[in-house]
This record gives sequence, structure tokens and C-alpha cells, in this order.
Amino acid sequence: MDLYVLGQQLVNGLVLGATYGLIAVGYTMVYGIIGMINFAHGDIYMISAYLAAIGLAVLAWFGISSPFVLIALSLVFAIIVTSTYGVVIERLAYRPLRKANRLAPLISAIGVSLILQNYVQLSQGAKNQGVPTLIDGAVRFGSTDHFFQITYTQIMIILVALFSMGVLNAVVRFTALGRAMRATQQDREMAEILGINTDKIIGSVFAIGAAMAAVAGVLITLNYGSFDFFVGFVTGIKAFTAAVLGGIGSLPGAMLGGILLGLAESLFSGFVNSDYKDVFAFGLLVAILIFRPSGLLGKPVVEKV
Repeated sequence: MDLYVLGQQLVNGLVLGATYGLIAVGYTMVYGIIGMINFAHGDIYMISAYLAAIGLAVLAWFGISSPFVLIALSLVFAIIVTSTYGVVIERLAYRPLRKANRLAPLISAIGVSLILQNYVQLSQGAKNQGVPTLIDGAVRFGSTDHFFQITYTQIMIILVALFSMGVLNAVVRFTALGRAMRATQQDREMAEILGINTDKIIGSVFAIGAAMAAVAGVLITLNYGSFDFFVGFVTGIKAFTAAVLGGIGSLPGAMLGGILLGLAESLFSGFVNSDYKDVFAFGLLVAILIFRPSGLLGKPVVEKV
């Protein structure tokens, strides 16, 4: 085994896993608080990729050339718009079905996913879109002929992902909003009796989940440089796999599952076959659901009587 290839695949897997973890947070927060799988969440990630490209183009048109200013402002722009998307989708597509059977919001989520894909396809075109590389350079390990590297963009992705997860964890654990979210998750009816506006809290959860997906969308777009209107489907399913692997409903589990899935997929691509990496990821999802449906950090569901 070539250790340099192994090192490169581990770096790639860590970067990929960090973005999976950010997207998985949206799945796990929504499931944890209202018990539904938001299959439109991957398309929010897709929209953030387009918003990143639009933001970069507009800022460049205004003459802004600093890479860090471009990235920071594009990130803020994508977070604000996608958070609005998250709130509106919850208000229009999910809230009216909150007292319906569990199948209704699931079908509604699939419908929203298709609507977002077709909306972007019609408005932005079906061709692949791209953004230029903003940050050049890399840190190399090894000799001139044999080495592995981590680019400055990849370092930024890992640092921003860790910072975002740290901020989210602090919000959930130490703020009034976080306490209300945890109370709503544990018992929504009791939370309402205690004066918590659970509709507002659920809307906030969708906004936060969409914001984390926006962070992932902007970062991964800057890293890979290309995207299309269908990119949210596959990436969203993989992020859902990461959420299930870590234990859906668990924030640390979402990031852990994302990193483990990213590493497993990258190593499979490097040492087995990159053409079947998606098959491997989805096969892993099936195996998790069969042998450990509660995931690594999740708690088994106890039926209340």
C-alpha cells in the first residue's frame, strides 16, 4: 500500500466528511424535533451552491477582489437566503401537515425536492456551472516525487466546519433558544403548556439546518468548482446516511457519521473503485438500517404506552 496515496485519501475523506456532517445536522435536527425526514434538505444545499456563484459574480462586478472578503460575503449571502428558504418551506409544506399521518409530510418533502430541482433547472439552466479557484496553494508532506497534500481551501473547509459545529453546539447547550429546542424535542405539548412557542422553535430549527447546509454548499463549491441542479440529491442522501450512521437526532453523531462516511467513501474510491463509491455509500446505509438502526451515538426508540 502506498502510504502517500493513503494519506491523500484520508485528507480528501476528512474534507468530504466535514461537509457531509454539516448537511447531516439539518436532517438530524429536524428529525429530532418533529420526527420527519426532510428530503428537500439536500436541495437547500444545491441552492446554496448557486447562491455562492451568484454572490461571487456580483461582488466581482462591484470590484471586490480579496478572496477572503469574497468568500465571507458570499457565505453570509447564502446563509441568509437559504435560511429564508428553510423557514418558508416549513411554513408552507410541512406545518399544515403536522397533525397528519407520518407519510404525508414525507411525500410533501419529496415534492418540495422536485420543485426546487426544477425551479433551479429552469431559472439557471441544466448545464454544469462553475466558480474559479479563489485560494491557491497547499501544504505538502513527503518528497518532491512522492507526497500528499492538503490545499489551503481544504484547510479552510475543515476549520469552518469545526467552528460552525462549535457555535451550533454552544447555541443548543447554553442559550434560551437551545433550551427551548431541547424542551420541544423532549415533549412538544408540555413545552407549549410552559409557554414555549413551538411553531417558532420548529421554524428556527429549519432555518439553522438550512444555514449549516449553506455553509457546506459554499465551501464544497469553492473546493470542487463545479455543480449542477441535481447535485443536492446524491449529496443529500449521503448526508442522510451520515446522520443515520452517527445516530439520527444526535448533533455529535451527525458530525461523527459524516467524517466516518467521508473517510470510508474516499478510501473505497482510492483503493477499490471510484465508479462505485455511491453504491458503496448507499450499501452502507442499508447495512446500518439492518444491523444498527439507532446509529453509533443514537438512542433506541422506546415505544410509549
